[in-house]
Amino acid sequence: MKRLLWSWLFLTSLAAVALAFARLLAPGWFELELDVFILFAGGIAIFDLVLILRESYPLQDEPAIVAALRREPDKPQRPAQLERLERELTMATATAFDLHARLRPQLREIATMRLATRGVRLEDAESVLDPELWELVRPDRQPPADRHAEGIAPTELRRAVEELEAL
Repeated sequence: MKRLLWSWLFLTSLAAVALAFARLLAPGWFELELDVFILFAGGIAIFDLVLILRESYPLQDEPAIVAALRREPDKPQRPAQLERLERELTMATATAFDLHARLRPQLREIATMRLATRGVRLEDAESVLDPELWELVRPDRQPPADRHAEGIAPTELRRAVEELEAL
């Protein structure tokens, strides 16, 4: 405890010397300089108080955050991309707009990659792809006129995914 008091006195003395030096260099800023000095001395006093309290009342158990970090997770986390794709699939079956704006870009990207392995560009793939899949991924597909119309049927979606897997 004496060591903390002496360290506080020493650091506060250094700050007082710095305050006097700053007062000589910039005499018009006394209020700001005094505020900085008070904050510094108070900050050191609070730090010392925390150290004293920590020595006086040691922790019996490890902190809760340390225990939580050591604990094994209950179950493995699912990848965020998988959950996002599941939501997009669900929404695509609900409305035509979600099919066009959310799922279609994913299907186009997958089809582009799969066709690229065969040396075929998506724009030239109408003869290679199933007509239902081509209707979903074709580049010139227009947004639906009725945004709230029913989306793709789950059976059609399953066939499209199977067709993509077969590429």
